Amino acid sequence: MLYINNQPIPLADAMLKYLIIPLAKNAVSFCHYDRPACDTQLIDFDTLKKAIVWAMKENLNIQFLYPDEPIPESYKDLIDSVDHISIISSTCEDKQLTENADVIVFDTWASINYYPFNKEKSYIIRTAKEDFADNARLLDTILPKLDRLVVLLTNPHEFSPEDFDRYERTLDTLIPAVVTEYKVGHYIHFNLLTDRIFLNEMNNCNAGHESITLAPDGQFYACPAFYLDGSKSLGNIDDGIAIKNPQLYRLDHAPICSICDAYQCRRCVWLNQKTTLEINTPSHEQCVIAHIERNASKKLLETIQKHVGPITQIEIKPVDYSDPLDSLINM
Repeated sequence: MLYINNQPIPLADAMLKYLIIPLAKNAVSFCHYDRPACDTQLIDFDTLKKAIVWAMKENLNIQFLYPDEPIPESYKDLIDSVDHISIISSTCEDKQLTENADVIVFDTWASINYYPFNKEKSYIIRTAKEDFADNARLLDTILPKLDRLVVLLTNPHEFSPEDFDRYERTLDTLIPAVVTEYKVGHYIHFNLLTDRIFLNEMNNCNAGHESITLAPDGQFYACPAFYLDGSKSLGNIDDGIAIKNPQLYRLDHAPICSICDAYQCRRCVWLNQKTTLEINTPSHEQCVIAHIERNASKKLLETIQKHVGPITQIEIKPVDYSDPLDSLINM
């Protein structure tokens, strides 16, 4: 049950769909935030059991974030008793888990050329902006080996005007590799370029609205990043979720995002709060990056239509701004 102003609200009405459970404080990060290297605090077994039962009662999909270190067999048996998504690091020490995981996350480019990719799995590469520009050409060799790739920038809030230009050039260099895959019928999903060409509405992270995190301390947070940076919790597993201003996590209460068509933007609420102090207001950097990706997707779509043929009815119209706030100021 979700409580707003001390009044119970059914979770179905709150739009929650996913429960994210980091199994330890140093569980793998699948987003912008960094995880602690040495803090191996494991979630309490009884807390984990309560969380799973609660998610089943509320009909939520569960995503488990694993640490690199093996977890006890009793935990594995409990986790395997329920349908779930397993997200692990490429450096996970549990080889059986590596074989069965649904999502594998890379925190470095070092081993990517030699990794045994599997088209049935999804992959995430977390990378700083500098490393992405230096290593992006490696993607040419791995795109044929997988079906779903997400590249996630860990420091978008540090972009400079020069970084924006370099990011745009880097994305442009990756377009031919994606077109090559489409020519042979391999419709690779590569978030930075292909997500936008299949979207006609916002498809963001929606932490705090569609997903909630139950951290190892037994407390609820909008996402693992809020837990790790010491933010105030949104309730606990015994008393339920308590969000004072749930509308702040919703798209229809984000005035800038509501007029934007960079539908692939992550619209990270943690980065929003970190950079603008407002959960529903993204930073200038986040908006410009999203529009660089949007415009690169437009170039990709036009190239695919020319060399492969129609693949979608979505149209990406040209815009004369890189930040929706600019269009509001000029109205």
